[in-house]
Amino acid sequence: MRSYLDHNATSTLRPEAKVAMLRAMDLTGNASSVHGEGRAARQLIDDAREQVARAVGVIAPMVVFTSGGSEANNMVLKGVAVERIIVSAVEHPSVLAAAKASGKPVETIPVDADGIIDLAALEAMLKGPKALVSVMAANNETGVVQPLHEVVRLAQQHGALVHSDGVQVLGKRMLNFALPPLHFLTLSAHKNGGPVGVGAVVVCDGVPVEPLIHGGGQELRRRAGTENLVTVAGFGAVAGLKQDVRKLRDRLEAELDGAVIFGSAVERLPNTTCFAFPGMKAETLLMAFDLEGVAVSSGSACSSGKVAKSHVLAAMGVKPEISEAAIRVSLGWDTTEQDIEHFTAAWRKIRDRHKARAAA
Repeated sequence: MRSYLDHNATSTLRPEAKVAMLRAMDLTGNASSVHGEGRAARQLIDDAREQVARAVGVIAPMVVFTSGGSEANNMVLKGVAVERIIVSAVEHPSVLAAAKASGKPVETIPVDADGIIDLAALEAMLKGPKALVSVMAANNETGVVQPLHEVVRLAQQHGALVHSDGVQVLGKRMLNFALPPLHFLTLSAHKNGGPVGVGAVVVCDGVPVEPLIHGGGQELRRRAGTENLVTVAGFGAVAGLKQDVRKLRDRLEAELDGAVIFGSAVERLPNTTCFAFPGMKAETLLMAFDLEGVAVSSGSACSSGKVAKSHVLAAMGVKPEISEAAIRVSLGWDTTEQDIEHFTAAWRKIRDRHKARAAA
């Protein structure tokens, strides 16, 4: 038996997405063409755009399709006309790297031991030239949810724009662009059972953003290039679907006696558990779980397969001897009780082996 518990990296493809994608494969036209085939392709894209828009409470023209969350983040961080950028210390690498590559001054908001941003520090940073504030809706490693309403409230007082990376939140908790009122929101399909290779930027009406890719008038002139009909159709099919795995997550965590669960004292995504067992190494744990038929991960999946030091846990002040043992378990729409039982049995075996070696 194999149990896949790495849905924050990429989730398994939902049947609804597969059906929509197979239908899209039968279409031939370019959505920019005016003939019948082109109009059919255009209708598919328009329908998917409407589905994504409804999922986050906006009108369709505000949704710009991209190749994924990383491109979406780059489009915002590099394309907005501001004098500086303020990011949280626990942002996804695609936000941190894009901010640095923007050429603008970048300031970093510290976080507390639970991974929540320091709002007082943010308020102090906002005093100055016009800024873009980028704070993720929820962390990809720990699942910790950020206080976006407070971020927006402070930003409004200083005329700053607000961007939120909502990639991990879609389908897992309420995600409404207007509550709080954001200027930019980035999304990705494959974290909620959609296909890999498609995402979106939601852009507030009247807020300009320079295209990252030039050369055509596609996506309301915000992103050049012929749209990928197949992946866009798959994204639309899953955009409004929900997953409820909190009870399974809580059951899993109840078995982690002796482990440190990061962010356990604050609100987290209902599918995410990041934990460490002192004395163990993440590399060893990953391999041990894999040999037991359980797929989990260590930190972000955007490190070319490497088990690297977590900048998120470092920002939270976690000691290196603890952070180097951190493992992320993330459940998905198709996770079952059998998967939790499988994980639990594997964990007990791995933990008991470790204790026996330590006592020898």
